[in-house]
Amino acid sequence: MDQIQAMRVFVRVVEAGNFTRAADSLDLPKGTVTKQIQALEARVRVKLLNRTTRRVTVTPDGAAYYERAARLLNDFDDLEASMVNTQTAPSGRLRLDVGSSMARLIIIPALTEFCERYPDIQIDLGVGDRLVDLISDNVDCVIRGGELSDQSLVARRIGSMNWVTVASPAYLARHGVPQHPSELDTKHQIVAFFSGHTRRMYPLEFQRGDESIEVAGNYRIAANDSNAYTAAVLAGFGIAQLVTAFAQPLIDSGELVEVLPEWTQPPLPIHVVYPPNRHLSAKVRAFVDWAADLFARHPQLQRS
Repeated sequence: MDQIQAMRVFVRVVEAGNFTRAADSLDLPKGTVTKQIQALEARVRVKLLNRTTRRVTVTPDGAAYYERAARLLNDFDDLEASMVNTQTAPSGRLRLDVGSSMARLIIIPALTEFCERYPDIQIDLGVGDRLVDLISDNVDCVIRGGELSDQSLVARRIGSMNWVTVASPAYLARHGVPQHPSELDTKHQIVAFFSGHTRRMYPLEFQRGDESIEVAGNYRIAANDSNAYTAAVLAGFGIAQLVTAFAQPLIDSGELVEVLPEWTQPPLPIHVVYPPNRHLSAKVRAFVDWAADLFARHPQLQRS
């Protein structure tokens, strides 16, 4: 048995919560993962995991073994990294996760530049507006807008998203142009956005001087994906707030119209987030630095 490999498999199973997800993230057959754990348990002569048909839990001995194994593997990786020539080009498989609109409009159009700069990095790009667990989902880093909820992760702020309130010309022709945010509760419909994780509906926010208003609004359609949300606005289902960088081309083309322009919305910070490993791999560092530079060059995603 390769003890180091068996320890890596065990740590991944604990973090992923089951054998199937661990096997997928390690690119190993599930049977191989099972045999590695069995061989490891035979070697240390204690039961490390409790298995059921639906989930895996860690025994008390397994929890203690996990803590020490994770530290040893980190030390081992640091030792190997310190021996590698610093001029070696970053390489390997990089697992990213990005919101759908940001991926479509910002990241993917610029990725050819990153791939030309780092030809030995292979990218697995997860796209969606759901929250991912970087540890259990085995994701190297994510780009997300909003305040950080998990303080155990490492985050680098790379920009901010400003908002604009918009509607389609067809919607405004049917319902008129609102003059005050309060009308969105009584005379208008909104397109609502909700969290795919908690199902919580997000209100529309408005600020003008010292006045601040939150509007829940009435809606016919709510979405938990930014591309679907934008499509619903374009289809005339109501008034919505979009990120200015994403909405401006649609405003310039006449597909959307800005409303309530004297009211602003609080900007949303953008972070690139990664697990708190003491050693940040060269491929992750390369992407983090590239993403920070990409957003710094985008005039509507500058830090505020």
